[in-house]
Amino acid sequence: MCGLAGVLDPSVSTSAEELTAVVATMAATLIHRGPDDRGAWVDESCGIGLGFQRLSIQDLSLAGHQPMVSASGRYVMVFNGEIYDQRVHRAALEARGIRFRGTSDTEVLLECFEDRGVDRTLRDVTGMFALALWDRTERTLTLARDRFGEKPLYWGWAGPVFVFGSELRALRAHPLFEERVNRSAVATYLQLGYVSGSASVLERVWRLPPASYLQVTAGEIAPVPRQYWAATAVAVDVAARRPKYDEPAALQALDHLLAEVIPSRLIADVPLGAFLSGGIDSATVVAYAQRGSSTPLRTFTMGFDDARFDETDDARAVAKHLGTDHTEVTVTGEDSLGVVDRLSGIYDEPFADPSQIPTFLMCELARREVTVALSGDGGDELFLGYDRYRWARDAWRTQRLLPRAVREIAARGLDVVQPGTRLGRVTVAGRPMAQSAERLGRVLRATGTGSFYRAICSHWSDPHALVGASPADDWAASAAPWTFPEAAAIVDSVAYLPDDILVKVDRAAMASSLETRAPLLDQRLFDFAWSLPVAARLRGRVGKHLLRELLYQQVPRTLVDRPKRGFGVPLAAWLRGPLKEWGADLLDASRLSADGVFAPDVVTKAWHQHQSGVANHEYRLWDVLMFQAWAGV
Repeated sequence: MCGLAGVLDPSVSTSAEELTAVVATMAATLIHRGPDDRGAWVDESCGIGLGFQRLSIQDLSLAGHQPMVSASGRYVMVFNGEIYDQRVHRAALEARGIRFRGTSDTEVLLECFEDRGVDRTLRDVTGMFALALWDRTERTLTLARDRFGEKPLYWGWAGPVFVFGSELRALRAHPLFEERVNRSAVATYLQLGYVSGSASVLERVWRLPPASYLQVTAGEIAPVPRQYWAATAVAVDVAARRPKYDEPAALQALDHLLAEVIPSRLIADVPLGAFLSGGIDSATVVAYAQRGSSTPLRTFTMGFDDARFDETDDARAVAKHLGTDHTEVTVTGEDSLGVVDRLSGIYDEPFADPSQIPTFLMCELARREVTVALSGDGGDELFLGYDRYRWARDAWRTQRLLPRAVREIAARGLDVVQPGTRLGRVTVAGRPMAQSAERLGRVLRATGTGSFYRAICSHWSDPHALVGASPADDWAASAAPWTFPEAAAIVDSVAYLPDDILVKVDRAAMASSLETRAPLLDQRLFDFAWSLPVAARLRGRVGKHLLRELLYQQVPRTLVDRPKRGFGVPLAAWLRGPLKEWGADLLDASRLSADGVFAPDVVTKAWHQHQSGVANHEYRLWDVLMFQAWAGV
């Protein structure tokens, strides 16, 4: 992967030397994303500057250097990502008489823009990317991002200067940038554990949404992103045209798709491997990747000394059956804890999914041997794999049987079950009754599938009390056309997947200068998954039905049907033990008061309840801790 940054200065009063220095400084903050090469291109007459840090994956020669200028000289581009069907587009362009200088997909994409224009090219290509394209004729800057949001791109303002970059740190490096926290975005973050939607944690900075592009001219004040693809609209359209379900035919179609899509992700001029856990998704990716490879695929598994999270035996058995070149490493709690102090630097924005810790360790492991690693991300959203889809569906059906007035009365009764009270201390399935009652009360008050799913997924149910602002983006609205479990899956596809899962993997991988690819996030697989009825994906109480049936043909059923342990850490115990002193310092009431973001009394109460054991606030506290660690960097 790579890192890009740049500016468009409407004052056009900056010299070429000054512009070059600014974009080079911004891009240099992204050296972890691209340690192999760097470059800058400026045109002081337009106030435009593009900076780049390269991780060389395809065409390692100088012909792959960026910023890259099109053959005609009209376009200049910096591009972070991979175009998986670049050979198809290269052949089509060569048939039209275009000749290429090198073999990089960057050059192919650049000539596609020249030949077909921005909108059509973005609709045509299959890949993961973030890019900045300067049209020297129209004096227009285009920023664009891939369909699912695998690669990040931020944009905003540093004083009067338009700035953009792969990570926030690049924008913050501009000399005119002023940092002010966006409280509304923080409120969303406190609900979900990640910043969601187009907002960023900083004012006057936005995240370009997936499947969108933004076009800016020097005099434009408020550019508006345009979508060239929309997951929700596509899912609605595909579902409306569902053919009569024929399982043998569906299995054959899915097999054909996977056999085409996954090998296309193996193109690289550097060593490539794959993550392998004990799960369905990674095993499927590895099985088809190995089928498409003439040599044993390198696979990597991270083991843990805590049996609740360790899947090394399962992964080892799958690797042995498939014949991969397998590597596994067992990490201790001390290894994991050693990463905590690095998280705020790795993620560059508040991010509180605790599986970020083992994800980073896994990426570090893989980078010792390969530069590119395949992952199974996306399978749960496409094929209804999360356990919460099943039990949320069942809970929604039960909740619908109760009249709204009865649900409200029950919710008010649950409101009195507070931590520390006799009833609140009663444990249910190992959790304090007070915590279960608080969540159940939220669920009972839900009026639709969207608000119901938000109630289930939320950490802080009332972020306004903590930060004095309300969430900016109502991602739950995406669930409106659906009933469970598809409502939950479409919400996750447009929010949880791009804003949590893909952020987690991208930043962890880039911190180790590792490129990751998610073959299951192909628009053809997305279309196919949504053409299936729910029962083809969630059969009874078991998700990924069709994917499982296909994997059974390649891996013994006994290696597939094993309980998923998850990719987590014992966070609650850590906050009461080895992380207690670190957490107490970051959450000190006087420090919180001085910082002025969080209400100290609310945080202190949650901290004391967690330490005393009357409640488990591990995720809520981790949200605040990760923000505090980020703010202190």
